[in-house]
Amino acid sequence: MLFNSFEFILAFLPATVVVYFILNAQTKYTAAKIWLLFASLFFYGWWNPNYILLILSSMIVNYFLGTQMPGSAFKKELMVTGIVFNLGLLVYYKYANFFIDNLNRFPQIDITLMQVILPLGISFFTFQQIAYLVDSYQGHTKEYNPISYGVFVSFFPQLIAGPIVHHQQMMPQFTDPSLNRVNYHNLSKGLFIFLMGLAKKVIIADSFGIIANKGYGTAEALSTTQAWVTSLAYSLQLYFDFSGYSAMAIGLGLFFNIQLPINFNSPYKSRNIQEFWRRWHITLSRFLKDYVYIPLGGNQKSESRTLYNLGFTFLLGGIWHGAGWTFMIWGLLHGFALIIYRLWSKNSRFSMPNIIAIPFTFIFVNITWVFFRAPSWDTASTLLERMFIPSSGSAYFTLVNSMQDYPIWAIGIGLLFMPNSIQIGNRFKPNIKYALLIIILFVLNMTFLNSVIEQDFLYFDF
Repeated sequence: MLFNSFEFILAFLPATVVVYFILNAQTKYTAAKIWLLFASLFFYGWWNPNYILLILSSMIVNYFLGTQMPGSAFKKELMVTGIVFNLGLLVYYKYANFFIDNLNRFPQIDITLMQVILPLGISFFTFQQIAYLVDSYQGHTKEYNPISYGVFVSFFPQLIAGPIVHHQQMMPQFTDPSLNRVNYHNLSKGLFIFLMGLAKKVIIADSFGIIANKGYGTAEALSTTQAWVTSLAYSLQLYFDFSGYSAMAIGLGLFFNIQLPINFNSPYKSRNIQEFWRRWHITLSRFLKDYVYIPLGGNQKSESRTLYNLGFTFLLGGIWHGAGWTFMIWGLLHGFALIIYRLWSKNSRFSMPNIIAIPFTFIFVNITWVFFRAPSWDTASTLLERMFIPSSGSAYFTLVNSMQDYPIWAIGIGLLFMPNSIQIGNRFKPNIKYALLIIILFVLNMTFLNSVIEQDFLYFDF
């Protein structure tokens, strides 16, 4: 079930919210949590009911291990067992066929690929539970309740594509009695933010997606200009797709009086690559810093070790995004860029003015997205070749329809320079002005939903 579907917007969401607060109004707080857990599992199992068994098994194992740690003489062993279990699930479902495919490249090796379908959101809920286990080991988890834990892991607004949340961030909210009552300000503000995110997805991201898909599907036919248009179209598609999802997640959380952390903060306004990663997928960056970079030693050892830690952390970040060499290359490029930036900032007094630094950072990010998006090394290298070696392309190939596509370019680029959805949402007031904006956004979204094919969010694949 997609956030950008009629069944979610007109049936699942209102039914879930109404029943949740009816139960809370009758002081049936445990029943309300069970309902929210049931609804979240139903949401997750909509694509494939077998997913429910997977996530339930994962939750039971992790919850049990976490509850056994306090006071245990074997808490380190319990934590390691849990991490191995979670990474084992991730490796089996996400990377097994990648390893087999690469082994099959050797002579006389022909292993049959496994019939494994990647479960949605597995990268997110495994990382979230790894963080829970580490926090339990360090004594940061205070409240243990199986229903609350189940809601913490499966809460549908952030289940599939984040943000990656911590036990100590969420559990106090799920157990706070003052948050069990309907808050009409949160409902209206949440609806406003949700509709802004939905508009980014169905009106802007999906429009750029048509251009990007066509370009990447026929990379060898592109001219140099068309190759750049293709890469820019994907950069904007991914931006508005993930920005839209992140806004929708925060808006949906507010329906239940839950404050989800900001996961996306205008990253294309970044002045350098370090700032970019403080703005793009913020909770993943924080996870990699807290649970990979710092345990490796962070910047507390030698300079060479610090640079190694940066590169290795972002190699893992690339691998986390997908089972493919192109993702590894993408991660290594960003790790290398962070190394260069660190050396530059420590050893040079020169600072680029924003008017140069922001476009420079964006161009680097745009080029590296080619490896992120391309289905293969051949496609990535072909597109980059077209971008940097002048080519006239195919005389009969047209990428952009000027009458249809130019307006969306103007809207998309214009929005990059405006306040983002969360900044606009924080200005929300329950008055006539915002009521009209909500109505306009709702009508626009329903119109586009009725006229286009539903498209998954790009981060659903990770």
